[in-house]
Amino acid sequence: MMMTRPPKLPSTNNRSSWRPTLLHLLFAAAIFSIIVFTIQSSIFTGNGGVNFINREEIKILSDFQSSLQQCVANRGLGLTAHIIDHCNIILKFPEGTNSTWYNEQFKIFEPLEYKYDVCEAILLWEQYRNMTTVLTREYLDARPDGWLDYAAKRIAQLGADKCYNRTLCEEHLNLILPAQPPFHPRQFRTCAVVGNSGDLLKTEFGPEIDSHDAVIRDNEAPVNEKYAKYVGLKRDFRLVVRGAARNMIPILNGSDDEVLIIKSLTHRDFNTMIKRLPNPVYLFQGIVLRRGAKGTGMKSIELALSMCDIVDIYGFTVDPGYTEWTRYFSTPRKGHNPLQGRAYYQLLECLGVIRIHSLMRAQRKQDWSDVPSREMINRAQKAALQLKRSAVDQVGGLGQFVNCKVWGNAGPYGSGPISGSPDMTDVRKNSKYSKWEVLPFKNLSEETRQHFIQMEGVSMYKMDGNKLDDLVCVKHPLKSEAEA
Repeated sequence: MMMTRPPKLPSTNNRSSWRPTLLHLLFAAAIFSIIVFTIQSSIFTGNGGVNFINREEIKILSDFQSSLQQCVANRGLGLTAHIIDHCNIILKFPEGTNSTWYNEQFKIFEPLEYKYDVCEAILLWEQYRNMTTVLTREYLDARPDGWLDYAAKRIAQLGADKCYNRTLCEEHLNLILPAQPPFHPRQFRTCAVVGNSGDLLKTEFGPEIDSHDAVIRDNEAPVNEKYAKYVGLKRDFRLVVRGAARNMIPILNGSDDEVLIIKSLTHRDFNTMIKRLPNPVYLFQGIVLRRGAKGTGMKSIELALSMCDIVDIYGFTVDPGYTEWTRYFSTPRKGHNPLQGRAYYQLLECLGVIRIHSLMRAQRKQDWSDVPSREMINRAQKAALQLKRSAVDQVGGLGQFVNCKVWGNAGPYGSGPISGSPDMTDVRKNSKYSKWEVLPFKNLSEETRQHFIQMEGVSMYKMDGNKLDDLVCVKHPLKSEAEA
């Protein structure tokens, strides 16, 4: 019979070595837990857990998302908003929506849903309300590479080459470059941005469009009695691309008060046009931003938001049933992606950026009571900004100037030469530039003057690119401005 040998117990030496090993494991686990908790807290708060996940900001943004979701349901004409988190949503078209646009590059049809970061969008467009969108000398002076690099990119015939010196740039730009901003945030209370869609012919928005303080149109869009009841007769601003420059003289038809804004680059065609017209002509900064809507119409909205409290848009193909972009004054042609553009414009309406007027909305009572209130939008903007600051550990009292990366100083308001070269033709000498560039501060609207004082006399410009936190800020002598 075999006897079972009892298990061998660890020796005294083995026991003593076993205990410290267990203790080490327990100690390491405790340290690991503390590290994980610290990392998680830092991720959510950005400042070591002081605000503990920014609960208040997230609550504000979540409430705002719910309000935005309801707004899309009420106004989206079939679109629905699906919340991912406090910042991200997906806008979806109903199943069965006719998606006939085919992307040749990726070999796919246009999708029926689009994702948007609401926090980034509200920061971007609230920032636009405080910005200058016309290129000026003060912007080029303040920016370190303004004249030798940036200015060259605004002149088509110079290509990618830098200016050899400032004079070379000025020779090309002095026709259109004001010393300081001719247009200010809040300068107009209401603005109408009129697109070129053929659906305007099925409405009679003309008198309503003309009732706005300022009207912005695009390219060759005609304004005459033939189309008056559809698009109105008032003409204040026109955003122009290079291809439209050659046709602009007959299009303007003697309307020398209409301000022309060149969309992106100066070119020989523009310079030829400018010398023959008495109209004020300025250069849009041409900011590059990746968004869900493109084209001259989107740039017109950017321009309007930088000058106006309320931006109404007409003649934008934003409703269901369209497979191509039509024109009210010419034969149909295929244009921008209609579903993507419609989704983005609907997002902007429910962010309080624009108000949409179109064929399918013409019979509705347009009181916009289902759009989030300005108070709620302001709270959401502040909450999004706080989360952004926390994420990069930015804590400070910079307020509205937190995104100013480059600072410069300017002279008193109205100083500097009026746009136009020294060898101007008689037509240019009789232009309407003085209407804007020699406008006394006291002649601006009360809202504009109050905004200027609130901003401490600072003009803010967006730099190129997609980053929200890159601004050029130019300080004006506030006392001189207020007394002018």
